Amino acid sequence: MGSHMGDVRPLDAAQLTYTYTTTPREVPDVKTLASNKKTICTDHMIVASWNVESGWSVPELKPYGPFSLLPTASCLHYAYECFEGLKAYRGHDGKLRMFRTDRNVRRLLMSAERISLPQFDPDELEKLIFALLSVDGAKWLPKSRAGDFLYVRPTIIGTDSQLGVTRPTEALLYIIVGYMARVDTPTGGKRLLTNPDDTVRSWVGGFGYAKVGANYGPSVLVSQEASRQGYHQILWLYGPEGDCTEAGGSNFFVIWKREDGKKELITAPLDDQLILNGVTRRSCLDLVRERLKDELEVTERKFTIGEIQKAATDGRLLESFAAGTAWFITPIALIHHRGKDINIPTGPDGTPAEITGKIKGWLGDMMYGRVEHDWARVVPEKELRV
Repeated sequence: MGSHMGDVRPLDAAQLTYTYTTTPREVPDVKTLASNKKTICTDHMIVASWNVESGWSVPELKPYGPFSLLPTASCLHYAYECFEGLKAYRGHDGKLRMFRTDRNVRRLLMSAERISLPQFDPDELEKLIFALLSVDGAKWLPKSRAGDFLYVRPTIIGTDSQLGVTRPTEALLYIIVGYMARVDTPTGGKRLLTNPDDTVRSWVGGFGYAKVGANYGPSVLVSQEASRQGYHQILWLYGPEGDCTEAGGSNFFVIWKREDGKKELITAPLDDQLILNGVTRRSCLDLVRERLKDELEVTERKFTIGEIQKAATDGRLLESFAAGTAWFITPIALIHHRGKDINIPTGPDGTPAEITGKIKGWLGDMMYGRVEHDWARVVPEKELRV
């Protein structure tokens, strides 16, 4: 893979080598995590390098630490960088689980292909993620922290050191695990501000559907302004009609009554490649189609901010939520658009209303082991004495 030459090595998790840290670090307590401005990562990481002529190196599990990159590395100049975000969940039964990892590793392959980074077998990457968690999970997310999670970040960067916009000939895959704050319960619900007319997050023909670094940095400027005004994130609109796409970096859902009286869950489509094919998004759609089909129609289509305003005016706007790995399922209580507030019903003090609460509950039960489900896979853990 990655070249037509027969001796090019594929990514192979079975070859993984283990070099354990000799300087293990303390697991931070809740107070330390809350006060630390940097992401605290676990003792180990996994790395594998790629070269266009030889293919993938033997993957290594080794102590977490800095990389050495030349100043001319292509990721530093031309945004050859893509990543995934996953969580590992400590269940109430003491087990560690990953949720639909197969979806994330396949999306990383798609993102890598979009920006000319090397291909790999996604199943091998999934095995490497599980290998890292099997080593660091027991210490860094102990059974005493049931109901909590670790954040997993597989990343691929271009490392070839030739200036010039050309396909990378060298790359580095690495997997790190760290802590991320829980953000899915903002007091009063999530508040969104629509983007200004002169700024879009993604565009037709672009790369908004891929999880590449270049998607995120340019969006921060307007997000900072939203935060300054008291909003949590931007609701990104697109086109002359104001099509609703994403809420910050999360997928955006609305539950309303259509004018024909039918209750509908609606979210933006994937076919124009404006939005990310979110794993949580897909899980919400799958569950509602399976479990609420008698009371709720599921629609993936373009819909506008004007349609939301009209539904609110007519009293047909029932619920809204954002869905993603970081924000999980977060109720949206308000959208501010061009000087006007659109208020959206939630439960008490911004807690999930009926449908949002059901979806969040079903997913949380799978992730934390309250129910067994094929989407949640247990990580076999090693008890390390380091």
